[in-house]
Amino acid sequence: MRSVWPKLQEKLKESLQAVLPVMGIVILLSFTIAPISPSILLCFLLGGVLLIVGMMFFTLGAEMSMTPMGERVGSSLSRSRNPRIVALVAFVLGFIITISEPDLQVLANQVPSIPNMTLILAVALGVGIFLVIALLRMLFAVPLSKLLIGCYLLVFLLTLFVPSSFLAVAFDSGGVTTGPMTVPFIMALGVGVSAIRTDRNASDDSFGLVSLCSVGPILAVLLLGMIFKPSDSAYVAPTIPEISDSVALWALFREGLPAYVKEIALSLLPIVLFFGLYQIIALHLSRRQLGKIAVGLIYTYIGLVLFLTGANVGFMPAGNYLGQVIAGLDYNWMIIPIGMVIGYFIVKAEPAVYVLNRQVEEITNGAISAGAMGACLSIGVAVSIGLAMIRVLTGISILWFLIPGYTVALGLSFFVPKIFTAVAFDSGGVASGPMTTTFLLPFAPGACIAV
Repeated sequence: MRSVWPKLQEKLKESLQAVLPVMGIVILLSFTIAPISPSILLCFLLGGVLLIVGMMFFTLGAEMSMTPMGERVGSSLSRSRNPRIVALVAFVLGFIITISEPDLQVLANQVPSIPNMTLILAVALGVGIFLVIALLRMLFAVPLSKLLIGCYLLVFLLTLFVPSSFLAVAFDSGGVTTGPMTVPFIMALGVGVSAIRTDRNASDDSFGLVSLCSVGPILAVLLLGMIFKPSDSAYVAPTIPEISDSVALWALFREGLPAYVKEIALSLLPIVLFFGLYQIIALHLSRRQLGKIAVGLIYTYIGLVLFLTGANVGFMPAGNYLGQVIAGLDYNWMIIPIGMVIGYFIVKAEPAVYVLNRQVEEITNGAISAGAMGACLSIGVAVSIGLAMIRVLTGISILWFLIPGYTVALGLSFFVPKIFTAVAFDSGGVASGPMTTTFLLPFAPGACIAV
């Protein structure tokens, strides 16, 4: 316990630095141009406390469990030198992890024209297939940029045959499948696979799994859109809580907590079962190593339960209501700079972003620091949120933003080192995690309601 306490203090400091700026912005807005009810503010503040504590436990747990699990499975797979075994294990792993991803359940509920299980299985199939492609790419050193260009040409070709109202759902599906549950394991899997290679480009190819795994769900959902001809993907606004006293406030969170206790247990179970089976068949780790991983899994579980409870119960209603209030002002253009500022800081609180930044810093031996990665991601998300708010106010088609954006990004991939291409496209997946889903996602539809 003594050795863990200093690490917990370090993680607490990092989580405070990530969450407090977002809380400060919302409080400032609530006392100036966007007044909110005491009920929403109290829920938001208590949710922020749970977020801080949850992020502290999650980041420590991911380092102790998810990362070593992924690295050991990856290095074991690559040592087998058998593409069939790699493909089989990668497909099963991608499929079972995706089915249990909490954010995917949320997305499925927002698409009434397609049965939930049909959408979930299609997305899981897409992730499984593209995880196979991603690992085989690493083993055979196939350039990532060429593969991404081919994939996105196919994606944009399919958009011509899908209703425009469904396009945003398809592209959102690529983000929700790369959440805090899957990213640490998948990224570490890539590090493990690349470690067995001896060529100089091995470390560059250790990234790129997340970016390719994000393409599979987009293609799967676009194909479903062609089959089901969806005409409605309506967003269901979160319920605005009305709290009479502190006891009612606690009751609100107490009622929400059991759902996430069960949800995260079901999400972790497939990963634990897969790793346990792989340990028996191939890994044979020592009891000490397994004990450390087990403790890390407990920390991960506690952290994600607290984090998601705080985000969904406390942050989601506040995000939706703030979007409505700001977009309802006479000078509603203010939602653009306000959204950009929130986006700049909120990405720092994404658990998967923390994992990516640390992984990049370790692989590059500090040449690309976690701080530099964090700053670049914050600027990128801020610009993206600004464009999203312009779309909310004007109703411009999402393709006017996506096609130029991907064209520039893919074009730049030919002029930068290979590792930057992989890290850049991975960052697109990790930046759209639970913080974005539970605050910025309700923020935008709330603004749409007002407009």
